[in-house]
Amino acid sequence: MGQKTHPFGLRLGITEAHRSRWYAPKALYGELLIEDEKIRRFLDKRLNRTPPNAAVADIHIERTREELKIIIRTARPGLVIGPKGAEVDRMQQELQFMTARKVAISIVEIKNPDIDAQLIAEAVAEQLKRRSSFRRALKMRAEAAMQAGAKGVKIGIAGRLGGADMSRRLEVRHGALPLSTLQARVEYGFAESVTTYGVIGVKAWVYRGFYSQQEEEDTAAPGRRMRARGRR
Repeated sequence: MGQKTHPFGLRLGITEAHRSRWYAPKALYGELLIEDEKIRRFLDKRLNRTPPNAAVADIHIERTREELKIIIRTARPGLVIGPKGAEVDRMQQELQFMTARKVAISIVEIKNPDIDAQLIAEAVAEQLKRRSSFRRALKMRAEAAMQAGAKGVKIGIAGRLGGADMSRRLEVRHGALPLSTLQARVEYGFAESVTTYGVIGVKAWVYRGFYSQQEEEDTAAPGRRMRARGRR
């Protein structure tokens, strides 16, 4: 039996910060937790599942007593903002109506989408949906990630690959992938490809080096803020 754990969950509170950052009393906690999930599903359906695809990788939610702040990490900020900010204003109004709270949306651009695990998984899932060769899709995405600066990458798919009668698994791996090292920045992404012959699951792991090295790069680069970190 494999002793596997989620790469993000393992590092949560040690080297990674929570994706929902707020405090609530016990009576209100469940309601706000469900609201967070509704917001994420609404934005995912609006931005990732309807064309044109805005390539949203992650959604962070912060709450204060007065305001609900939503941080959207995307590789295509122009599509999220829309012409003269019309699209983001429309989303803000819809979310305010949905949550009955004051909503502020901020957008963070992903500079290098080729090494973002969630975007890699989404891209492979999209190619499988278009009936591309699954071996070629995996190989091309893994090689593109390594060329873009990743220190290691693994992409796995499972299901009725190529429309076969029996489901099976296929993995492509390049470079190092220290899953058990807490100081190693290993990002994980998951996506589903809904094909005519069944659902194919896609998982992606990307190793981007140690957190300490990332901090040095962030502080050395002018005008860049250090990324959110959990407690050590």
